[in-house]
Amino acid sequence: MAPLDTLLAGLARERSTGALLVGRAGTVFLDEGRVTYMECVQTPGVERLLTARGRSTEATLRGMQADGGCERLLAEGVLTLGELQYCVLGAVLDAAFFLLPVGGTRPKFRPGERHWLGGRWYFEVSGLLRECARRRAQLARIWPSAEVDTAPVRPAPWLTGQGVTLGRVEWEVVARADHKATPLDLARQLGRSGYSILLAVRRLAAAGLLVPREEPAPAEDPRLPKRSRQAVKAPSTGGSTGPPLGPAVTADPTDLALLLRLKKALEELA
Repeated sequence: MAPLDTLLAGLARERSTGALLVGRAGTVFLDEGRVTYMECVQTPGVERLLTARGRSTEATLRGMQADGGCERLLAEGVLTLGELQYCVLGAVLDAAFFLLPVGGTRPKFRPGERHWLGGRWYFEVSGLLRECARRRAQLARIWPSAEVDTAPVRPAPWLTGQGVTLGRVEWEVVARADHKATPLDLARQLGRSGYSILLAVRRLAAAGLLVPREEPAPAEDPRLPKRSRQAVKAPSTGGSTGPPLGPAVTADPTDLALLLRLKKALEELA
């Protein structure tokens, strides 16, 4: 089965117009061999971005899709042409980032089918692939592990240092995180691109502001007696779950000197 980018390159050479359905993952719309729009089930599309930001309602957009499309959207002053272009660009790049790596599906091409926004904007497949590669490299530079991309976002209950600076998107992620929603769940809730949320989550991970993924408990051996299978309880610490007492300590000589002074003071009290 040919990769999706190879299929798109073939449709581009044939100057095809229609929709390429990539299983249940999404759809690529083409006009004369050029990509005009991409949809991905994992990322918010233009409709979600507009409703989440209060620029329109779902009912209004459904009416425009059935009657007038993009021209009506602009004529009614919901947003300017520049704003719509920016919104479409973000949605297409976001969908491409998550859709192009999809494999194991049998895409189906529907000739003549168009997206309701029409064909005002065009994207070359090669350009989309280059941008996807650039974005993956940027994510890897910020935080090398992709585990945080799919795990529930769990902000740490306390800071590892004395202070931290959060950007706007990072603050929205921390404020909305419920320890259950994944980054892409938060993207749909916030009406932001999935990639922007991934960037924010990886920056939070790099700053030590996320709780690591919980590891599953080891399975009990049914051959052992019940008493032996009971977990050994750790010594009680008075029920406190707050941050550790005292300042954070590193290998700096100043920190080591502080530890020695504290140790001496405790010994004298004893």
